[in-house]
Amino acid sequence: MARLTGARPVAARRWSCAAAAFLLLLLTVQAAQKADLSGDTTAATINHSLTLLQRLQELLQNGNGSDSVLRVRTAASDEAKVFHTHQLLLSLQSEVFESLLRNQSVVTLYEPPETAALFEKFIRYLYCGGVSILLHQAIPLHQLASKYRVWGLQRGVADYMRTHLASESSQGHVVGWYHYAVRIGDAALQESCLQFLAWNLSAVLGSAEWGSVSVELLLLLLERSDLVLHSELELYTAVEAWLSRRQPEDPVAQRVLRAIRYPMIAPSQLFRLQAQSAVLARHYAAVQDLLFQAFQFHAASPLHFAKYFDVNCSMFLPRNYLAPSWGSQWVINNPARDDRSTSFQTQLGPSSHDAGKRVTWNVLFSPRWLPVSLRPVYSDSVSSAVQPVRIEDGRPRLVITPAMSSPDFAGVTFQKTVLVGVRQQGRVLVKHAYSFHQSSDEAADFLAHADLQKRTSEYLIDNSLHLHIIVKPVYHSLIKAKK
Repeated sequence: MARLTGARPVAARRWSCAAAAFLLLLLTVQAAQKADLSGDTTAATINHSLTLLQRLQELLQNGNGSDSVLRVRTAASDEAKVFHTHQLLLSLQSEVFESLLRNQSVVTLYEPPETAALFEKFIRYLYCGGVSILLHQAIPLHQLASKYRVWGLQRGVADYMRTHLASESSQGHVVGWYHYAVRIGDAALQESCLQFLAWNLSAVLGSAEWGSVSVELLLLLLERSDLVLHSELELYTAVEAWLSRRQPEDPVAQRVLRAIRYPMIAPSQLFRLQAQSAVLARHYAAVQDLLFQAFQFHAASPLHFAKYFDVNCSMFLPRNYLAPSWGSQWVINNPARDDRSTSFQTQLGPSSHDAGKRVTWNVLFSPRWLPVSLRPVYSDSVSSAVQPVRIEDGRPRLVITPAMSSPDFAGVTFQKTVLVGVRQQGRVLVKHAYSFHQSSDEAADFLAHADLQKRTSEYLIDNSLHLHIIVKPVYHSLIKAKK
């Protein structure tokens, strides 16, 4: 594989032409076989495609009949990796190679070290149509596929990245994949990475990749209300560590600090931050108004506060906090078996004025609830009194309702979120999140694609459904009082 070639021998050119004719003949024969089999029930297919793939691998490995040479060099080394290849096979997969090899048989390619290290794997894909891949190889392999316009491999690597966000790696990879998706303009991969980071932020905050988060990504995350983490204080602590490590310019640091939702932090914790946080002390003037407003929010009745301040904004909207005061875990064993119910309590609202008030919630889970469109319809006609209904036509349903009513609920509505934990690569992470509308108490798309009958379902962990139910109280502005 590493030897250089001189002029092409006549036998090699003849062999290359024969290989081309052989491949074209093979395709013609396969098409004819399909046509022959379409009308004969006794026909059978003889498939030796694996043998053909093995022969193609041997062609690449041994360089038999090679009619082209690729010399791959890097700026860091004077040596070149040499690949004896076959123009037909490269041209079938890549229009770039078709153009490069049209008028020359020896081509020198310049690659950075990370893509040069995977070039042999890349060429093997062109011969065999398959390739093994590891997490750290995804970006350079995608770069090679994009550069040489091997669209099938490019889509395959992008799909691999979207389905392996939860895979465990020593240094983390989702942040790097997000930044790469932004550079290449892959909106689907970018959104997949952003959603994974939002729903599993606590795991990211404690990892090595948190320090590599860009300013743009950090601000995008801080804007979101669907962040899943223990508390707003946990988020502030991570942001403080990021600012201390990255030392951005003051305007950037101030934008970041102003994205923290200080009313969601208890007054005792806010006092401690003011006394102990070096980052907050340095930029105190930029967030002083937000801190003062947070103390006002905690000191006053929410109804009174809402008369003077606009609470219909993100600053007063809780994120998806995992702390016990905002929701509860619920593990349902054998969820396909029968209906289940549970109850739990949450704090009425994030204001300290409501800290001692609790709301009890009743939850009903049904694995085979029938939508209205599938329920039996009774008719006066004797011939069709009842439509047959199969129990398997039902779908999972979750209903969350308050077990009580109270005058304290005035000016407050409740947003409900259900997180579904899945096990991927040995880790339990959030992959699915469902939002429940206030008026319906249920989500129409809840587990719509889950097959709870299968033990291998990605929605199940050891044949159990792992849910975390979060109730977010939302205050609403009332009639404004004159100031």
